[in-house]
Amino acid sequence: MRIATVGDNCMDVYHASGKAYPGGNPVNVAVYLNQLGADSAYIGWVGTDTYGNRMIQAIKDKGVDVTHLSQKVGKTAITLVELIDNDRKFGEYDEGVMANFSLTQEELDFIGTHQIVHAGIWGHVERYYPLFKERGIPTSFDFSDQLDHSLVKTLPPFVDYAFFSYTKDDVYIRQLLKDVKRGGSKMAVATLGENGSLAFDGEQFYQCSVVDTDVVDTMGAGDSFIAGFIYGRLQGLAINECLELGTETASKTIRYFGAW
Repeated sequence: MRIATVGDNCMDVYHASGKAYPGGNPVNVAVYLNQLGADSAYIGWVGTDTYGNRMIQAIKDKGVDVTHLSQKVGKTAITLVELIDNDRKFGEYDEGVMANFSLTQEELDFIGTHQIVHAGIWGHVERYYPLFKERGIPTSFDFSDQLDHSLVKTLPPFVDYAFFSYTKDDVYIRQLLKDVKRGGSKMAVATLGENGSLAFDGEQFYQCSVVDTDVVDTMGAGDSFIAGFIYGRLQGLAINECLELGTETASKTIRYFGAW
């Protein structure tokens, strides 16, 4: 099973301790997929600073293919993070070299050798999604909690699996998932924090509760859920089983500090 993740990465720098952890949605998803048994590759840019070197080594150490992870002159992206009651609050975000991210023809051809490609809303990859679709590459995209972003309306025709982050199962999120499905996505999925997850396939809604566990740090929970869900789909699992696998994967992530 070969999966490519593309786009943003960042060092999550914790205000209080000054400690920094590698992360970013596509990076995290690649790492979690590898842990599940997939052959994952990450394509992105880091800077020529210390954080860039740390990022490359950390991802490589997790077994992810970094042959198409490039180092560009400048700074690696950083996000300032505060931990409040075991939940992370994001502060200032500096994109660094990722602000000018683009893909080469060789990288696009490399992505084409994978079974699915995943990216997120901060990764500057959305302009390539029509091309992925044209080439017949299945796609996944994390819209995060940006539910009113313009891409929610324009990108679904090119996204097979659309992921969102919300807080509860209500009329609003159900309508959003319906609209995204109607807009062209094969499936629309929302993680709802402590209220579990929800998926819509055009015919019915599927729900899954969270696993009762000790929460140390919620960093990476949504990304690990996405990895579990994608892995399940590629394994041919039913939608409710994919929700369960995503939930189970996320429950392991929140038991320790940092995304991975």
